[in-house]
Amino acid sequence: MKRQSSHFGSLVLIIALLAVLTVTVMMFGAHLGLWEPIVGFGYIRNYMNPIAYTVVTLGAMSFAYQLFSSNGVGIIKSFIALLIGLGLLAPMIYEKMHPSKQYPLIHDITTDTVNPPQFITLNDNRPGAKNSLVYGGSKVADQQHLAYSDIVPIYVSKSAREAFQQALNVGQSMGWEIVSQDAQKLRFEATARTPVYQFADDIVVVVTALKGTTRIDIRSVSRVGLGDKGVNADRIREFIQFF
Repeated sequence: MKRQSSHFGSLVLIIALLAVLTVTVMMFGAHLGLWEPIVGFGYIRNYMNPIAYTVVTLGAMSFAYQLFSSNGVGIIKSFIALLIGLGLLAPMIYEKMHPSKQYPLIHDITTDTVNPPQFITLNDNRPGAKNSLVYGGSKVADQQHLAYSDIVPIYVSKSAREAFQQALNVGQSMGWEIVSQDAQKLRFEATARTPVYQFADDIVVVVTALKGTTRIDIRSVSRVGLGDKGVNADRIREFIQFF
């Protein structure tokens, strides 16, 4: 019994490793140009947990069988497979134990909800866009004020040109793709992508010279999705911290 083959344990371990590879491809497929970000996100949402449950089940069955067979090598392989399955289930388990914050179903966040910065270069024909760049008005503004009351205009003591250059540098340091910039009109537009699924969000920054001060406004809009789970607000908060 102790010397018997651990083929079953090997098979289960291979399945577990293939599951990890599959999940990795689903998550980062957009990086590889395999599909649009929303497709990879959909794959993860629909298939990750079933894959994880399958690996956990096979790992547990194999582990029990190898224990019964007193197969040391098979026990190790099965245990590793079981751990991999539990690792794939970890996000779901964590979510159950620590429910995520509820965010409003808005995806257009700006420091100026009265006169939000307008896009000129980027438009509704941008690749993969399902959402319009037309601001949603008071309905969106009211929800933003309730959820993100800290998102307000930036005021600096620098000249408008200095503030514009600093804002441009900050955007570049945050990894944004600068789509257009106008040093005369003190504005630029850019696109940022989320690190895993590569969702694209479009950004416009406008600098305004005022009496004795300079105002910087920023707007960040998701291309797809009703809500953004706070991503645009977090991006704006990070931008603000540099001033």
